[in-house]
Amino acid sequence: ITERDLVRAFARHGANAPSLRVRDAMSTGVPTCAPGDDLSTVMRTMTTRRYRHVPVVQNGELLGIVSIGDVVKQRLDDLELEASVLRDAYRAAR
Repeated sequence: ITERDLVRAFARHGANAPSLRVRDAMSTGVPTCAPGDDLSTVMRTMTTRRYRHVPVVQNGELLGIVSIGDVVKQRLDDLELEASVLRDAYRAAR
């Protein structure tokens, strides 16, 4: 169950929301990913489906959760490495 699920539950049910069962308030059909999936695929899923967290599942077992912060950090690390390689190549060519 996510923060958004809780907000929706309160919007729909008002003061009765706390008495709901989790299964009645939580999102269903949540996209998942596998440990070997490409980060770009997970990022695309998060963007198009507007999810901030994607469960990592293998053989029906939850292994972890990828957050949008994880994706952004990895992308920034990749860009920093790329910039460093390009700077080194430029210096070597001079």
